[in-house]
Amino acid sequence: MRKFAYAVLGGVLAGGVVATQVAGPLLAQEAAREATIYERMDLFSDIFERIRAEYVDEVDEGELIEAAIDGMLTSLDPHSSFLSTEDFEEMREQTRGEFGGLGIEVTQEEGFVKVVSPIDGTPAFDAGIQAGDFITHVDGESVLGLTLDEAVEMMRGPVGSEIVITVAREETAEPFDVSIIRDTIRLIAVRSQAEGDTIVLRISTFNEQTFPGLLEEFESQVEALGGIENVTGIVLDLRNNPGGLLNQAVEVSDAFLDAGEIVSTRGRDPEDADRYNAEAGDIAEGLPIVVLINGGSASASEIVAGALQDHQRAIVVGEGSFGKGSVQTVMPLRGQSAMRLTTARYYTPSGRSIQALGISPDIVVEQPRVDPAAIEEEVEEDEREEEERRRRTEADLRGSLASELSEEERQQIEFERELAEAAAELREEDYQLAYAVDILKGLAALQP
Repeated sequence: MRKFAYAVLGGVLAGGVVATQVAGPLLAQEAAREATIYERMDLFSDIFERIRAEYVDEVDEGELIEAAIDGMLTSLDPHSSFLSTEDFEEMREQTRGEFGGLGIEVTQEEGFVKVVSPIDGTPAFDAGIQAGDFITHVDGESVLGLTLDEAVEMMRGPVGSEIVITVAREETAEPFDVSIIRDTIRLIAVRSQAEGDTIVLRISTFNEQTFPGLLEEFESQVEALGGIENVTGIVLDLRNNPGGLLNQAVEVSDAFLDAGEIVSTRGRDPEDADRYNAEAGDIAEGLPIVVLINGGSASASEIVAGALQDHQRAIVVGEGSFGKGSVQTVMPLRGQSAMRLTTARYYTPSGRSIQALGISPDIVVEQPRVDPAAIEEEVEEDEREEEERRRRTEADLRGSLASELSEEERQQIEFERELAEAAAELREEDYQLAYAVDILKGLAALQP
C-alpha cells in the first residue's frame, strides 16, 4: 500500500513539474503580448497628442478618434466599419425601404469602388450602371486610396443635385463619365408579372417589406391567372439583388420549402453556430421554380438561391453570384453611433461556404451584351421581319383545301401563336428571363 501511495504521489508531483515547465513559457508569452498591446496603446496616445498639438491645421478630436476607429474596423474586411450617428440612421432607413442617394450597392476592390448591383428603378439603374462596374472618380476626383466610407461620402448629396461618376467597365476600352441626378430612393422590394401562365417574382432587395411583398404579389398573380391550377411554374428573379436582412432571406426560402435546413451561420466560437430551418408549408404547392442570379446577386440572394438549389427545389439559371458569404452584426455604441462587425460566415444546407466563391448556376446563361452596331441595324432587321411575315403560306395558294378546324380550335391555335410571339419578343428584351420561362414550359409539357 505504501509503495502504491508513493507511486501515486510521485505521479502527481511529476505532473506538477511538467505543468509548471509548460505553463511558465506560456505565461511569459502572454505577459509579453499584454505588454506589447499596452505599448501600442501608448503609441496611439502619443500620436494622437502630437496631431492635436503639431498638425498644420486645428483638428476635431472627435472626428479624429472616429477615423481611427473606422480605420481599425475597415482593416479587417470590406464589410466591417464604424457608423457615425448619421450613417447609423441612414442604415436604418435603408432597411425600412426609403433613403436618399444614387441607388447602388458598392464594395471595394483593388482600391476602387466596385458596384455590387444597381437597385431597380433608381437613378443609377436608369443611368445604365451595371454590376461589376468600377467607379474611379467622383466629380473628377479620384477615389483611389480612399476608404469605402470616404468614397461613399463623396457620392452623397442633396436630393436633386447632379453627380458625375467615372466608370471603368470590362468590355469598354476607356473609362467613361455618367451623369446622375440624386433622388430619394423608395425601394419596392418585390414586383411581379405573368409571362403566359408563368409567375415572375422580381425581388430587388431584402428589407422589411420583402416577405410580405412576396406573399402579396404571388397571391395577386395566382388570382389573376384563375387559381394555382392554372400556373405552370415560378421564376424567382434575384439578379442584381445586393442582399439585406438575413431573416427576410430565411422567410423567402421557407415560403417554398416544406422542411430542412435553410442556412447556417458559424462564427469564431463553434458553440455560437445558428441554424435556420424551414417549417411545413409551400406557397407554390410544389410547382417547379427557376431562380435567376447573376454577378450582382449577393448575400441574402445567395442564401435563397443556395437553399433552394441544395434542396433540389429550384433550378438555378444565369451567371455566378457575387460571393458575399459573411454575416455582419450591427452593434449600437454610445452617442447614437454603431459598428458593423463581421461575426460569422454562412453556409448552405449542404455545407457550402459562399464566401468569395458564390453560387454556381445549374445552367449557365449569359445575358447578351448590347452591341452598338445592332442598334444601327435595327431598322433593317425590322424590315426583314416584316418581309418574313409577308411570306406566302399554304392558305395563300389558290384552290387550297379549307381547314376543318372548329372556331374554338382556331382560337386556341391563335392564342398559342400569340404566346409564341410574346416569348420571341421577351428573348429580345431579357434573354435570361425568357430562358427561365422556356424551362418551366418544358417541365410542364413533361407532366402527365
